[in-house]
Amino acid sequence: MTWSSFDDLGIALYEAHPDTDPLTVRFTDLHKMVTGLEGFDDDPQKSNEAKLEAIQMAWYEEWKDNQ
Repeated sequence: MTWSSFDDLGIALYEAHPDTDPLTVRFTDLHKMVTGLEGFDDDPQKSNEAKLEAIQMAWYEEWKDNQ
């Protein structure tokens, strides 16, 4: 997975943190969560606010669908 794998990252984050409301996660913490995911294989420095927001929204959609 890379920084552009928004949907895959959203699913992986939901699976790793099913009880966490993604909208409560700060981007600095989200960055750490993403880079710590098994299967994430991208340069940690290539993230930006827009990518983190897209990942957070994909995670939120997955979380919301499973509530």
